[in-house]
Parts: sequence; C-alpha cells; structure tokens
Amino acid sequence: MYSKHEENDIYIGEVVEFIQQIVAIKNDHKRHIFYRGHSSERYRLVPSLFRKNSEGQSIYSMQEHILYRELYMSEYKEFINDKYTLDKLVRMQHYSMPTRLLDLTTNPLIALYFACRSSTHMDESVGEVIIFFIDDEYVKYYDSDTASCIANLARLSHHEKDAINFNKERERFNQQPSIKKLLHFIREEKPFFEPKINKKDLEDIICIKGIKNNVRISSQSGVFLLFGLNATLDEIGNDYIQIKRIKINNRKKILDELDLLNINESTVFPDIESSARYISYKIKVR
Repeated sequence: MYSKHEENDIYIGEVVEFIQQIVAIKNDHKRHIFYRGHSSERYRLVPSLFRKNSEGQSIYSMQEHILYRELYMSEYKEFINDKYTLDKLVRMQHYSMPTRLLDLTTNPLIALYFACRSSTHMDESVGEVIIFFIDDEYVKYYDSDTASCIANLARLSHHEKDAINFNKERERFNQQPSIKKLLHFIREEKPFFEPKINKKDLEDIICIKGIKNNVRISSQSGVFLLFGLNATLDEIGNDYIQIKRIKINNRKKILDELDLLNINESTVFPDIESSARYISYKIKVR
C-alpha cells in the first residue's frame, strides 16, 4: 500500500519548481513518460469501472456490458464514426461513463492543472502529479490487436468473463465459449483476426495512444491506461510501469500561474459551458 509520506516524494509550490523537476527527469528511452494529476492524495489509480463503495463492494464492474450497450443504444449517433470498440470506450469515458480506462496525459502542465483544481481548501490540502514510466512494449496505438482484445471484454457479461479459465493451454483456451464470443466481437472490427488470443494479453494493463476524436482529448493531450480482466495497478507501479510522485502545495497560487500560461478551465475543457464559468470567475475576482 502506498504511503502518503514516502521519503522520495518531492514537494513543490510553484510552476517553475514543477518544470524544474520535470526537466530533471532521467529517461532511458526504453520507456515512455506520461502524467496524471490527482487533487487529493486519497485518490487511487483505479478506473471508474472498478471503484468500490464505502463497504468495499464494486459499484459498476458487474454491469459493464449493460453500461456499454445502454449508452451506445441511447446515443448511437455519437458513436457512428467510431470504428473500434476502444474508440467507443474513449468516447464513453469522455461523457463520464464508468469504463476500464484511466486517463493520462503527455503534457505535465495539464496533469499539474488537474492536481490543483476541485478543492475548497486548495492552499491547505496537497495534490499530486503521478509520473508513469511505461516500457515500450506496453504502449500501443488505437488499432492494436491487444487493445481490441481487452476493449471488447466490455461487451461480455460478468458471467461470461468469470467463466474464462486461464489455466488452459492456448489452443483450448481459445475454444472456450466466452473466448469464442470475444473473438466474434473482435472480428466485427477486424475480420481477419485469427482465433489465437494470447491469454496473458487479456490480463495486462496497456497504455493506449488513441484517436483524438473529440476536442477535450486534444486539448488535454490525452492517452489512456486500458485495464485487462481483473488487472490492478499497485500504487508503487509494477514490473513494466514505474511510478514517481510530485506533491503539490499552494494550489491556488499554481492555478493562477497556469492561467498566465493559458492553462485554465476554458482551454482544458473547450466547450461553451466551461468558457462561461471561466469568464464569470475572472470578472468576479477583478
């Protein structure tokens, strides 16, 4: 379990200090660097689909296939140009539907913005920017076969996912009814996909560079972690995802500094509602 006060944690209180820490990061070029901002140290690296209530019970995961179908059915026109199930999940994530995706960004200042917003006591509480160093082989593009395998798990029922036996060797593994149904879903988007799913792929966490199919993903330089079946990410990382944290103090001051760099609600969330809130706030504080 991650401790809030690890000796290696770095605390910063100004944008310039943050940039100095980012510039000083050493990378061996075999890993990709991504960022995520948390406005509270209490938040965990868990996709919204797998979050639990105060009693430790899963809120949404058993109904993943229902969530997917209900939104797709209700808002079909929104998804009409999406080729892959992954594209649909990204769009659903954009509209706040619980999915097996976790948002990251390639822009550290966007992560810093998210670490500073959404708090009533910004100067007193501590946010954090999480830095992810991900091995090259676990960073995929939107049309990756591995991404198709994991994303289409969303269309299997909880019973079908639960029935998958990972102890079978590869040929028999692919003959299971649940895997055959998964293959059917994959072939809807990739007709030439061979019935040879690597069972390890279904349990992995991969980073996806998706199509920027909406302005929010573009403005936030968004990428995603896609979580496989029963996959969890430890707060200190795993064998192929290294994690480092920068703790954020003086969050109101940092938000004001980011505003000078044109990173604010109206640019991070480029829609008329966000722009109206931002303009109203600026007029109010003059």
